[in-house]
Amino acid sequence: MLTLEAVVIAYPDFRLEASFVVPQGAEVAIVGPSGAGKSTLLAAIAGFESVASGQVLWQGRAITQSRPAARPFSMLFQDNNLFPHLTVFENVALGANPGLRLSETDRAAVHSVLAKVGLAEFAARRPAALSGGQQGRVAIARVLLQRRALILLDEPFAALGPALRGEMLDLVRQVARETGASVMLVTHDVAEAARLPMMILVAEGRAAPPQDSAELLTNPPPALRAWMG
Repeated sequence: MLTLEAVVIAYPDFRLEASFVVPQGAEVAIVGPSGAGKSTLLAAIAGFESVASGQVLWQGRAITQSRPAARPFSMLFQDNNLFPHLTVFENVALGANPGLRLSETDRAAVHSVLAKVGLAEFAARRPAALSGGQQGRVAIARVLLQRRALILLDEPFAALGPALRGEMLDLVRQVARETGASVMLVTHDVAEAARLPMMILVAEGRAAPPQDSAELLTNPPPALRAWMG
């Protein structure tokens, strides 16, 4: 269970407040206007952004000062964060062992997840030889391989077509359910957000607690209505 207790993220021209709980196994879309702080919120949870005050807790234990690597989370950024000098196989294998010291079990797991994202035949290529959508799938494969307790996704499907976006989101959700992980997804796509059962609206300096997606979309507050167009 993820808990944010009176968290404030502040800069000279920006302030975001957040107090909410995300239950274990929850699937939550993070939505709201551009510039409202959706990606910043996700980065603070992951430990890549500092909080001015408040506490981030995981299973009741404060992790506010913990380094990103010490948190039981996986985060996929918008830029995919692939290493150009490594092959597709090696980029994914970093999720199993950052030093690429792989057991046979690790190697089998890498090949398995590459097959799941449709990239088995590209294992020996480098990122520059792939399309933007294929690079995105490499990054998704690495996150899936880590099998962490919370999967944080910052618009990871933006370079994919509509059909593949849905397929990759379904794959992430399937793996999350297999492992009992929670999923938090930043998205600007209303249809994509609606596929997840809960939503956090980030707007006007506040990240609201998770709400039922269907109810929120049926009776959207003004900020959400404006975002939906």
